[in-house]
Amino acid sequence: MDDVEPLVPSLNSTYVPTALDDHRESEDEESEDRSPSVSPTPKQSSVPLAMRYSPDDSYCLVYIIFFLMGIGSLLPWNFFITAKSYWLYKLSNNTQGGTEGQRSDLGDYFESYLAIASTVPSVLCLILNYLLVNRLSSNVRILSSLFVILLVFVLTTVLVKVDVSDCRTEFFICTLASVAVVSGASNLFSGSVFGISGHFPMRISQALIAGQGMGGTLSAVASVVDLAVAKDVTDSALVYFLTADVFVLLCIITYLLLPKLAYSRHYMQAAAGISSGATSEGAAADTGSRVSIPPLKPILRKTWMLGLSVFYVFFISIMVFPAVSSGIQSVNKDSGSPWTTTYFVPLTSFLLYNAADFCGRQATAWLQVPGPTSRVLPVLVLCRSVMVPLLMLCNYQPRDHLHTVLFAHDVYPVVFNCLLGLTNGYLGTLPMIYGPKVVPRELTEATGVVMSFFLTLGLAVGSAFSVLIVHYI
Repeated sequence: MDDVEPLVPSLNSTYVPTALDDHRESEDEESEDRSPSVSPTPKQSSVPLAMRYSPDDSYCLVYIIFFLMGIGSLLPWNFFITAKSYWLYKLSNNTQGGTEGQRSDLGDYFESYLAIASTVPSVLCLILNYLLVNRLSSNVRILSSLFVILLVFVLTTVLVKVDVSDCRTEFFICTLASVAVVSGASNLFSGSVFGISGHFPMRISQALIAGQGMGGTLSAVASVVDLAVAKDVTDSALVYFLTADVFVLLCIITYLLLPKLAYSRHYMQAAAGISSGATSEGAAADTGSRVSIPPLKPILRKTWMLGLSVFYVFFISIMVFPAVSSGIQSVNKDSGSPWTTTYFVPLTSFLLYNAADFCGRQATAWLQVPGPTSRVLPVLVLCRSVMVPLLMLCNYQPRDHLHTVLFAHDVYPVVFNCLLGLTNGYLGTLPMIYGPKVVPRELTEATGVVMSFFLTLGLAVGSAFSVLIVHYI
């Protein structure tokens, strides 16, 4: 049916899908879309008339709101994984936070347990999100998930000052349950937001994904600042989680502001018009079956390679971050300096990775190569596999099986974590923003959910493999 519904290039996009070879509308039409003297006759254009008269995004407010939504979608996960010293303190066999007696299965495999607890329910919630995309409004899905995240984070904040020395196992189980609930809600939120961002120009989808990278960077910076300022680990964690509470509340407020802005209202109304028109056509031919569940086959036919690319990018990343990267210690740790003992892991593992990841995501705002149909993209994605042995052969401690440390210098984990984050941000963002732009417009929201599913599935499978890798080392 592509002859009837030709694919159209995204507004503000720098590429033209190859399916448009017979329907060239790219730069001429894009400039025409922006011109006030456009002829009102939609001649040979599959772009609705409403989409060709776009108000300005005043002060980039919509861009900023989606950027904040991106931060909020990954902030809970990042705040959980970067508070490593707090979790080790709570799960240690002593109340002084010292090194002796701290090693246990809970401590050694904590990041892997955390990753599994977060990603498995996330996959289930994204499947649920796809089933609900035409049954439940995006407002209900987004706001309900944000309120659930806020509630669980408030509970986590309260538990910071609760003595759990007599019930560490119960606290560990409660923490994993909280992570599971928060991650499920976060993915319902991010999948829904990414779905509606597909109705906007590509710069809005890019803002959302760049915001996700900034969420990791902010949490890493907050962790380092807390280590430097706070005298007590629980005081540090209290300020840390209160920051997350405030930010989730900010996400709720800004999302409620979104429909009041002319720019966002314009695209949302246009999307609603396209959706209702497609539904009417489908109802005439098929008694409305399309209303319940979006058709998956045409989406996968256009996006399967992009989806697999997203899957593999995040599969490799979560396999080694943070389970392996946060266990790499300075080779000069015995020197006793604050850099090698206190700040090495927070800076080299969390801050550098997240900063590089943000840079990679942000770079897609200006550079979008290779294109959505290029064979180079999956090749580059496969090349990231080399990051797994490189990080395993750094000074990860403790080592029980693989005793060889090939990269015995502190500069190696710095370089490797930067490369891991940069390639994760760039190669993970490109297929995510391409996906909703290579399908018919009435399928953009469902495609956004499908692409989020591939991402989360990669995280889920990678987190399971991370347990094996940590055990093997």
